[in-house]
Amino acid sequence: MHKIIQWRWGIFISLIVLTAALFVAAPNLTKQAEEAGSFQLADDMDSQRAQAILDEAGKSDKTISLVYEFESIGETERTDVARVIEELKQNETVVTDVLDPFENEETEAQLVSEDGRIVLVPITVEGTTEEINAFADDVRENVLPQEETVYITGEEIINNDVNLSAQEGLKKTEIITVVLIFGLLLLVFRSIVTPFIPLIAVGFTYLLSQSFVAFFVDWFGFPVSNYTQIFLVAILFGIGTDYCILLLSRYKEELSAGHAIEDAIVNTYKTAGRTVLISGLAVFVGFAAIGFADFPIFKSAVAVAVGIAVLLLILFTVVPFFMATLKQRLFWPSKKAGEHHDSKLWASLSRLSVNRPFVSILVVGLITVPVLFTYDDARSFNTVDEIGDGYDSVRGLNLISEGFGQGESLPVQVILRQDQAITESEVPYIEKFASELEKVEGVNGVRALTRPTGEVIDDFYVDTQLSEVSDGLSEAQTGLGDVQTGLDEIEQGLNGIVGQLPSGSTNAGAPLAEAAAGLNQLNGQLGLIGQGLTATQNIPAAVGQLGQVSAGLTQIESGINEAASALNAQGSQVGELGSGLAQLATGVAEANDGLGQIESGLGEAVSFLQQLSEADALRETGVYLPEGTLTSDEFSPAVERYVFDEGMATQLEVVLEMDPYSPEAIDTVETIKETMNRAVTGTPYADATIGYAGISSINSDLNETSTNDFNRTVAIMLVTLFIVLTALFRSMIMPLYMIASLLLTYYTSAAITELIFVEGLGYDGISWAVPFFGFVMLIALGIDYSIFLLDRFREETINGKTVREALIHSMTKMGTVIMTAAVILAGTFGAMIPSGVLSLVQIATIVITGLLLYGLIVLPLLIPAITISFGDGVWWPFRQKKKS
Repeated sequence: MHKIIQWRWGIFISLIVLTAALFVAAPNLTKQAEEAGSFQLADDMDSQRAQAILDEAGKSDKTISLVYEFESIGETERTDVARVIEELKQNETVVTDVLDPFENEETEAQLVSEDGRIVLVPITVEGTTEEINAFADDVRENVLPQEETVYITGEEIINNDVNLSAQEGLKKTEIITVVLIFGLLLLVFRSIVTPFIPLIAVGFTYLLSQSFVAFFVDWFGFPVSNYTQIFLVAILFGIGTDYCILLLSRYKEELSAGHAIEDAIVNTYKTAGRTVLISGLAVFVGFAAIGFADFPIFKSAVAVAVGIAVLLLILFTVVPFFMATLKQRLFWPSKKAGEHHDSKLWASLSRLSVNRPFVSILVVGLITVPVLFTYDDARSFNTVDEIGDGYDSVRGLNLISEGFGQGESLPVQVILRQDQAITESEVPYIEKFASELEKVEGVNGVRALTRPTGEVIDDFYVDTQLSEVSDGLSEAQTGLGDVQTGLDEIEQGLNGIVGQLPSGSTNAGAPLAEAAAGLNQLNGQLGLIGQGLTATQNIPAAVGQLGQVSAGLTQIESGINEAASALNAQGSQVGELGSGLAQLATGVAEANDGLGQIESGLGEAVSFLQQLSEADALRETGVYLPEGTLTSDEFSPAVERYVFDEGMATQLEVVLEMDPYSPEAIDTVETIKETMNRAVTGTPYADATIGYAGISSINSDLNETSTNDFNRTVAIMLVTLFIVLTALFRSMIMPLYMIASLLLTYYTSAAITELIFVEGLGYDGISWAVPFFGFVMLIALGIDYSIFLLDRFREETINGKTVREALIHSMTKMGTVIMTAAVILAGTFGAMIPSGVLSLVQIATIVITGLLLYGLIVLPLLIPAITISFGDGVWWPFRQKKKS
């Protein structure tokens, strides 16, 4: 420390130059956080797998929507919508397609609400998030009519609004934090100069840390998110000020003891400086442990560890510079620079906790345990809650939910991809999947290749198809009856002509009589065929028999025509009979044509039934698609919408009954996944790659990832802290109850926060990122205060005091410092509340509640009570050294 004091000007100027140079040269950390994205889920998660399939197929286009709200829809409104659509289509850079809600009855039914008030115009866009939002801004300013109520919404728009809100919140937090800290320090030290010291020290730290982190992001892919800068501000300003208060307070003690300036500085850093170093190291280890997290958004808080390392450097260089340079003027204009106030409150609490430890522990239990029983760990994944209804994107989403149902706005997409193009034999399984998914509780409907509008197409089902075959058989039987009737009339006509033939016309009469007899016989056969179809429905046999009858009719027709020609040659009277025979022959030909049509229809039925018998999917699905269906003009719109990647991939859109952001939606997605896993077993899609896209699927993955990461990272953090504290305090007992007291504090404050936001304000739960960050912040920061107290306790025991005396003295001396530090740190987190970002408000609530609970109740009551209960055993398995 003597060397630092000696070279202080060179060190200080070097830090100024370094800070300025890095600030100018460093990349923009805010921009890096935007580019990193909101979630950054692992590639093997279901939602990312789906996105990878879509990206590879060139289907990564995104959809945003214009949402109109009309009192009623007339010609003027339709014209305005059409004008906007035409202008949107002119932007070929971002826009790939615009769906006109009034294009036809089908689109109108899907995109206009039943009450006719709300109209959707889906816009398919491509490009970066920045490009899409720039396009949306341009549309708002230059395309949309100002006199109508119309919003732009979509996942990209909402996420951008969340980012903007976070950036605005950061600016508010920075300003409020600086003003708040200056005011609190002014109140604590009653000096105009003193408050500037922590602010300057932390200012150096923040600027340097931000630059280092930005370079690390560029050079090493260091994790970064929207939380990074906000946490750097809150934590560095908070604990930086706390550490400065500890150092300055001890400096005041040393001055009051009459030491020279340099000696006072050296003694300050031997005592309070050691405490700051231990505390800083503990906080550094706590945040460095976050590096073991898998989730990048959690990992991004590891930047605070960089900030802590820089902070310790500044505290041991810049703060001594001002102490040595300003000397007692550091506390100007206070006349009592050396005065240090003991804590009367903590002195009183020490008498309870040290003299009556059981009562003290009981008091803490009565305050915390009842609250713990209310804790449900309810979590929310609703991004919309982060920014509230103040943004147009949220208003538009709410209108969609109001007009079309909550789930319609953001359906779950089930993506299936195999290694070959889909065929008609595989399509029935898609209908089977859709049918199974529709049965899932919480699913409102399913749109897929086999049901493009969400309505089941009955013609694909074999029972409908067999019903049509049955109807065809009935028509064939009716047709056979009609043919029989016609042939009866022809037979009677033939017999009548035979009776009118003059004698000597035997060359015509015999063949005609034979033809009549043949017709009679064939008619009988037709009757038997009809009876056979009715009784056995043996279509192949009927087809063969009809062929024989048809051949017989052809011979009869030929014979009648020959007889007609012979009669025509015999004279006018007989020739008239020949003309009649010609008409009868024509009737036989028509009857034969009718039989041919019946035979052809029955032949098609035979072929269809043969294909049904060979269709493996039929037995499992009850669905059959004839060959050529996929390439038919009628089916092409469905193929274009639901099949992609050269026919190898297809998607099903699952519309939920509930809000896609809700916890219930996450549970429903989990059931959807389980249902699909069962449904594909034993089908051609058993080995297909399956992904699940959509916000509900992303939230499902977030739930799994955040829960797993929370459990793993917390365990690593606590074990690491235990090891570090054991080494620093030379005790295994002390770190145990230090950490246990903080766990009690965290879960109590989390329960209180849940009561406020869930029970009080009606949110679904605490935002999903809050438990992780709240835990890390409170444990890493709260450990400081127990270190402040117990390191002073260690110092006093080394100086020869008993455990009881050391505790009382330490609490009296450190109470004011700890409570002031807790209030200031709580204040810096309180500066997050005006940010308007829900997750930051909730994190602030957990930390503020926890710090005040810890600083006013747990630390002064529980920690001394446990310490005094152990007595000298608190140092187990080590032995505390004493000054000789």
